[in-house]
Amino acid sequence: MSTETKTTCPYCGVGCGVIAKIDDTGTVSVRGDPDHPANFGRLCSKGSALAETIDLDGRVLYPQIDGQRTSWDEALDLVASRFSEAIAEHGPDSVAFYVSGQLLTEDYYVANKLMKGFIGSANIDTNSRLCMSSSVAGHRRAFGSDTVPGTYEDIELADLVVLTGSNLAWCHPVIYQRLAAAKAARPSMKVVVIDPRRTMTADIADLHLAIRPDGDVALFMGLLAHLAGTAAIDQNYIGTHTNGFAEAFATASAFDIAELMERTGLPSMQLRQFFRLFEETQKVVTCYSQGVNQSASGTDKVNAIINCHLATGRIGRPGMGPFSLTGQPNAMGGREVGGLANMLAAHMAIESAQDRDRVQRFWQSPDIARKPGLKAVDMFRAVADGRIKALWIMATNPAVSMPDADAVAAAIAACPFVVVSDVLQKTDTTQYAHVLLPSLGWGEKDGTVTNSERRISRQRAFLNQPGEAKADWWQMAAVGRRIGFVDAFSFPAAADVFAEHAALSAFENGGSRDFDIGAHQSIDASTYDALAPFQWPQPENTQARIKRFFGEGGFFHADRKARFIAVSAPISDRTNADFPLTLNTGRIRDQWHTMTRTGKSARLSAHIAEPFAEIHPRDAMEIGVASASLVEIESPYGKAVVRALVTDRQARGSLFVPMHWNDQFAAKARIDAVVAPLTDPVSGQPASKNVAVTARPLNVESYGFAVSFSKPENLDTAYWALAKADGGWRLELAFDAAPDSWADWCRAHFGIPDHIEPLGYADAQSGDLRLAFFDVDRLLAAFFLARRPVAVARNWAIEQLTVQHTELAIRFTVVAGRPGAGRMDPGATVCSCFGVGVNQIVAAIRSGCHSVEAVGKDLNAGTNCGSCRAEIRGIIDGCLAAAAE
Repeated sequence: MSTETKTTCPYCGVGCGVIAKIDDTGTVSVRGDPDHPANFGRLCSKGSALAETIDLDGRVLYPQIDGQRTSWDEALDLVASRFSEAIAEHGPDSVAFYVSGQLLTEDYYVANKLMKGFIGSANIDTNSRLCMSSSVAGHRRAFGSDTVPGTYEDIELADLVVLTGSNLAWCHPVIYQRLAAAKAARPSMKVVVIDPRRTMTADIADLHLAIRPDGDVALFMGLLAHLAGTAAIDQNYIGTHTNGFAEAFATASAFDIAELMERTGLPSMQLRQFFRLFEETQKVVTCYSQGVNQSASGTDKVNAIINCHLATGRIGRPGMGPFSLTGQPNAMGGREVGGLANMLAAHMAIESAQDRDRVQRFWQSPDIARKPGLKAVDMFRAVADGRIKALWIMATNPAVSMPDADAVAAAIAACPFVVVSDVLQKTDTTQYAHVLLPSLGWGEKDGTVTNSERRISRQRAFLNQPGEAKADWWQMAAVGRRIGFVDAFSFPAAADVFAEHAALSAFENGGSRDFDIGAHQSIDASTYDALAPFQWPQPENTQARIKRFFGEGGFFHADRKARFIAVSAPISDRTNADFPLTLNTGRIRDQWHTMTRTGKSARLSAHIAEPFAEIHPRDAMEIGVASASLVEIESPYGKAVVRALVTDRQARGSLFVPMHWNDQFAAKARIDAVVAPLTDPVSGQPASKNVAVTARPLNVESYGFAVSFSKPENLDTAYWALAKADGGWRLELAFDAAPDSWADWCRAHFGIPDHIEPLGYADAQSGDLRLAFFDVDRLLAAFFLARRPVAVARNWAIEQLTVQHTELAIRFTVVAGRPGAGRMDPGATVCSCFGVGVNQIVAAIRSGCHSVEAVGKDLNAGTNCGSCRAEIRGIIDGCLAAAAE
């Protein structure tokens, strides 16, 4: 009998509802939950592929000490004793937790309680520092609290949606589809996209502002100065509900149009067009994400945006307001429990003696952290210089994701005692663990997450707990008890943790704080299990429940007024003669963070299977980088090697490289090793979007491509990038020199028995080599070599791993690297949801499908998550233009 479980997606901050189904054979499938108010049944490509990521391959299933299996008791005793020894000898600030927006709120709560209330240090920070902390800082400066005023519905109700620093189509696809649907239903709606790159999100834009990196502060300063001279300014709202307007306006009006053009890189016509749109449209929502936050001026960017909404009173009302699009699935939940080093639980302030006293009395704790702890970059500096003696890393991979990642990896390696809680045995960070603890993954763990619109949803377990894996909150509570705090950490279940979290939010609140879910402080196991998605605040007093904040003021500074912030716009160009290009990093459509989950899905690797750098054609020509060749990117901090993607969607002088690839999937693609450890002075958030680099061709002797039934091992070539494929693996390669025997090289790296001889050919003049290894009628591996990037029908070659090759003629098509007559190579994948390739889309266009909708009807492409629709439209436009010529 099949079973269905309603749960929540573990990827981005949209917080989509998912229905997981287990059929009679034990097979899991997922679909969007039509009743969940975040997505109403929609899922993106990553969410749609969740069932493909839950296998136990590579899982850590039991505790380990120095790589050897041990018991939970022995592992936890060691963790407790080593942390206790460090605290006794060097003080509470000699230990640290580095946690993650992948944790559930219950995990976050126990970690925060243990560190801040019982160890007595605030040295607990989170990878949310890398994505959302500038938004937190901006909210706290303006509102007096980390409050997101609006809801997703506001994006649909707005007449103007401004997307700044957000590739919504790829990074928050379900919200993008809600926006696209609203615009289709109401074509008068306008969309402005502010981004140095012309991303797929710009496909929906009425106006694309290709702003200079970090030009956002100047842009919104200019907007505020413009608004102050128009009827759009709301003097009543400013006078009644805010302070500091005069100072903010004086600073903003310092730039004339020529200075704004210089600072933003935008022509005066576009500046004036944007200013007029904002001025003349009452219902405006400004959505911002990592392009705003990940900056040395990120907090000022956030406040520059908020200033414009406060000045016009366009906040907290339907279709109006600044909207922070959260990066991770539970970055918001972490903020609610004080997961950042400079916050206390329940949105209380660590710098407030009154708040510290309140939290300490509630927890009945022996101590409370009295000052902010070390933020992420400073925390790993403290690990490097020996101030941190014991470090616990949970559900994150800082050896890949932190800036100056090589130095971070070296710091972790040198730390006297490192604990890592993770789901995978082998990551770039777990290799440094003295104690490795097996955690539960999605589908196994039980708790809550909070999305970008303050909606709390349940993640429910529908899979058995594998091996000896345990919930993260359980691990930390067990260590808390061993340190000596038995009563405080005797939680029977996740529901009890949530109930305490809810009770603290209501403790001595009375409306003085934004975060209050006191209605759930008496929740029991059965009610918790049935908990439906809800938005906070949900205090016990139902009369005090609201959907939006600040429409009628009521801010959380002591005088209940908002603050305008007089921001500054520094010169943003960090390039010089040695490092003349600007590196921008970020996400792509079908991968997530460091690929520990998405890397398991062949479908998600089909669209983009290797790391790349977007580079403008003229820049590529000037530095001698050919399309599809390899490019080495270098800063004073490190190097990376990726594939060159030459495209005029990229601005001159800039590069874009995704942040996902790591040493498990590529040779030298940890791009955060190149990123400087430069941070925002207020938030401590690293500047991952504006890095001065140089780029050069990577000169190699030959390029290779391979498909293999077995996972390739021990690769030591000039370049390699590995990806899961249906039936096995795909591999991109480059070589400095040839081995004595290519056949022997293939046997050694693809696990091919010595007795199997390849079918193939070699051309000494051209340098082409093609080998295919068959075991009876099954393809074990195919290897293609050329002096230039290999021209092979890649997706067709991958398909050969899953078909029988009974005829010699068919085997020779594998050697040729292309299908025989009458068969189509699908081409590079465009639609991951349905596995539709570019050649299939071109064929549909030639047969008369001249719209995205027609292609979708014919091939299903673009009809699920919709994030490939812009790419499909580009293919259609290209084909029709070529036909017209």
